[in-house]
Amino acid sequence: MQTLYTKIGPNRLRTIVDRFYDIVFKDSTIAYLFNTDKSLIRNKQYQFLTHFFLGPQNYTAAHGHPKMRMRHAPHKINNSAKEDWLLHENSYNENIDDPALAMALYECFPKVAAHMVNT
Repeated sequence: MQTLYTKIGPNRLRTIVDRFYDIVFKDSTIAYLFNTDKSLIRNKQYQFLTHFFLGPQNYTAAHGHPKMRMRHAPHKINNSAKEDWLLHENSYNENIDDPALAMALYECFPKVAAHMVNT
């Protein structure tokens, strides 16, 4: 059985994460959520998505259980920030030619994004 991780591949996933954060770090609506080391943010997100898409569990090995809502609790995330973040998730389409794979990838995020809203 192929997972999203194997369908996307580690190199393309890294490219997708980097492109996403190239955009997000410049977005005045949500850039405030990412005030720490930007290379650390990119690396942790790559590790998390690798884990989330059923690839190697490197995130858990390095950082423990994801507990994403708890990890995002210190950040004030409202519905506007959630919607803006989801708009940028389309940045991966630049690196995925298969529309079905792009849709499968995108469909992973709305429920997670809604779960992060805390204000």
